[in-house]
Amino acid sequence: MANYAFKTEVNQLLNLITHSLYSHKEVFLRELISNASDAIDKLKYLTVSDDAFKTLSFEPRITVTLDEDAKTITVSDNGIGMDEEELADNLGTIARSGTRAFLERLGENERKASNLIGQFGVGFYSAFMVADHIEVVSLKAGTDKAFVWKSDGKSGFEIQPAVRAGFGTDVILHINDEGTEYLSRWSLEELLKRYSNHIAWPIHLVSKEKTYAKDPAKAESKTVDEQVNSASALWRRPKPELTDKDYIDFYKSLTGDEKDPLLWIHTKAEGTIEYSSLLYIPSHVPADLYIPTREQGIKLYVKRVFITDKELQILPPYFRFVRGVIDSDDLPLNVSREMLQHNRVMMTIQQATLKKLFSELEQLAATNPEKFKTFISLFGVQLKEGILSDWTNREPLLKLVRFKSTLAEDWTSLADYKSRAGEGRKTIYYLTGENEARLRASPLLEVFKEKGIEVLLGTDEIDELAFGGIGEYEGMQFKSVQQVDAEEELGKDQSEHKDRGEKAVKILKRVLGDRVKDVRLSKRLGKSPSCVVVDKDEFTPQYRKLMERLTNEPAPETKPILEINAEHPLIERLVALDTRKELSGGDLATVQEIEDLSHVLFYEAMLAEGEHFEVPQDFAERLNRLLAKSS
Repeated sequence: MANYAFKTEVNQLLNLITHSLYSHKEVFLRELISNASDAIDKLKYLTVSDDAFKTLSFEPRITVTLDEDAKTITVSDNGIGMDEEELADNLGTIARSGTRAFLERLGENERKASNLIGQFGVGFYSAFMVADHIEVVSLKAGTDKAFVWKSDGKSGFEIQPAVRAGFGTDVILHINDEGTEYLSRWSLEELLKRYSNHIAWPIHLVSKEKTYAKDPAKAESKTVDEQVNSASALWRRPKPELTDKDYIDFYKSLTGDEKDPLLWIHTKAEGTIEYSSLLYIPSHVPADLYIPTREQGIKLYVKRVFITDKELQILPPYFRFVRGVIDSDDLPLNVSREMLQHNRVMMTIQQATLKKLFSELEQLAATNPEKFKTFISLFGVQLKEGILSDWTNREPLLKLVRFKSTLAEDWTSLADYKSRAGEGRKTIYYLTGENEARLRASPLLEVFKEKGIEVLLGTDEIDELAFGGIGEYEGMQFKSVQQVDAEEELGKDQSEHKDRGEKAVKILKRVLGDRVKDVRLSKRLGKSPSCVVVDKDEFTPQYRKLMERLTNEPAPETKPILEINAEHPLIERLVALDTRKELSGGDLATVQEIEDLSHVLFYEAMLAEGEHFEVPQDFAERLNRLLAKSS
């Protein structure tokens, strides 16, 4: 007998599961059935791809056995099975990437945590919510030695030799007080039909029932063995036969998600190449969406035989949130994962699937704007990733991407922007930042608003890169309003106050010195006294912040250009103060006020764009002195 200690992360997981999720205990059965189905899938694939297994007698079946007297529930399968090393590795550690993210999220709140269990591949451990201890008896197909794994889910586990009549796995749960509600045939059957009706293999529920007799002592027990799921490949059934509930139930069984999907796309392709596909778009962002090593969410079948969901990119990475199945009649059953990458049939299926996905999303945008708006709020960032990485599908991506806008409350498309701009305008203006409310109030937009010129607002972190990646849209060039020359075509004239403005520019250059790259008169300001912009060849603040996060290195320092509004009273006051200083021979109080006002004009412009400065207290002190003088 060998004794093992759980890895640290397993101990953390078990502690959280057993203390945080009692209100969602029923997920244990869903997860164990899913694991059993996966084991059968693996063996089924070997029987058609590996000569060593092609002669194996194999009738797939999952059996759930209830023993009320012994207080046990056993989930059995005749799948691939596990040897001693695999029992230790699979049930003693959590190898799948993203586990730490799961542990962090698991403690956030119970409902959310129960939704995450299946998504992170740690579902086996949920059985400890209803079991005092668990035994796993397994015989790996192609071997002759069985082993049993035992644990109470506290500190560790033991593995020792065992006996099993055939290959496969039995998971024996010794039910605790928290799980007694599941020690009835009715409750198990209800759970199996709710969560696992669409598992492709037969699921049998086995239990003992006592026959009725006037004398209880003469009552006999009989074994009831019934298949409780439909065991059909739902994606191969005709769409008219299926209800919304069928699609939703299958999605939940497939993904472990307790929420309904936002959208599903069911396709039956016939002709030169035949295949069926059923794709789902979740109604929330999957918990592992931003884990770099996560597997894709599409399972590949050939003639209903599961082939793989790993190491195969059926859809581009920016569609990694899509879940579903693709089942081909034209691929060979023994096709290797390496061959799939270059298989002509597979490439055709990939291209057709992607085309269909784009088409359905375009149709959704046209026919159900509210649902499409939900889709964009969830996965709009991923579409923008596609703009940067997939030049081949640039056109359909540009039809789908959406941005906020100064002329729209909700999302707007590039096509709508172009339509509103009219034929004469050749520039698409944009402004990026972290906060939509701040962007809408930015001084940089004042004259654009006065003249009714629309500006796209990039509130997603990736927008700065996306605008640059698009570059040009149907003859229109993209330009950031944060750049120094963005207002050139606005045509605002400040000649009436040109002298005042030029004097103020000299004062501000003298006072601010090397804190700014330049000071200049602005054509974009209406009611604000000042704003900051960047030179046309330099990074915008948002781009600089993004690069620092992506590279974990400081971006090159750039100094802002301060623009001023010569019509504003504060600029008029600044010039008047400078004149008073000259007349007074350099009065110290006036000099101080000029310096304070110059710096406040700079600080306020920086704050309006969400920029930071080294000593916030300096701003407060200068502002306080100015306020005291005006009181």
